[in-house]
Amino acid sequence: MIAVMRAWKQTWNISLVSLIVGLLVPATVLAAQSASPTYQVNEVFFGSGGELNACSTSYCTKQSAGESVVGRAASSNFQAQGGFNTERQPYIEFTVGTTNLDLGTLTPTSTKVATANFTVKAYLAHGYVVVNASDPPTNGAYLMKNLTIPSAPQVGVEQFGINLVANTQPQLFGANPTQSPDSTFGYGQVTADYSSPNLYKYVKGDVIAQSYLSSSFTNYTISYLFNISNVTPGGTYLLQHDLVATATF
Repeated sequence: MIAVMRAWKQTWNISLVSLIVGLLVPATVLAAQSASPTYQVNEVFFGSGGELNACSTSYCTKQSAGESVVGRAASSNFQAQGGFNTERQPYIEFTVGTTNLDLGTLTPTSTKVATANFTVKAYLAHGYVVVNASDPPTNGAYLMKNLTIPSAPQVGVEQFGINLVANTQPQLFGANPTQSPDSTFGYGQVTADYSSPNLYKYVKGDVIAQSYLSSSFTNYTISYLFNISNVTPGGTYLLQHDLVATATF
């Protein structure tokens, strides 16, 4: 697009390409198994029975019966996953729910907002971090002014920022993180600078979400905030928001 000029008034357009995901996953680490030169036990359990791979020509299931212990147990140095149907290979899973947003036209007299979402799970790890890995919105060589500390929205002042919580200013939008299936298994959280409602920040290289434990799915919503001033250069702005998720061990 080309900036549209109508008399004295400039028109700003922004296209938001959000959540281009990168994953950094450490080399596979396999848990030790009980084995002799002749035999090996891949999953030791206490219960009535079960099978890791009960398969037909079309489908496979994991089966268990009478499990005595299920879930995670940990100390400051070690952790274990109880239950028959547990994997022994660590991994991180990152799912993006929103990939493209078009904000239309920005003006100095109003604020534009948008949301996008992603989900993270880390198994047999000591957690994960999610990092901002891209510049603020760009218009050629011009970068929109990003908020370097958590700040409130100001109409008529050039601002770009995000948070990962539910907001009431400049309007009702966004959402707090949710755990799936519940907080018993999911431990992801928003970092301090991005967790205050109605305050926004964006710094390349910042950790915006993390978990200190091996975690089931945490669902995050990013709230984007855009304000421009009368001297913000007109034109088309593009944000390719790269996020990098890294499992920690």
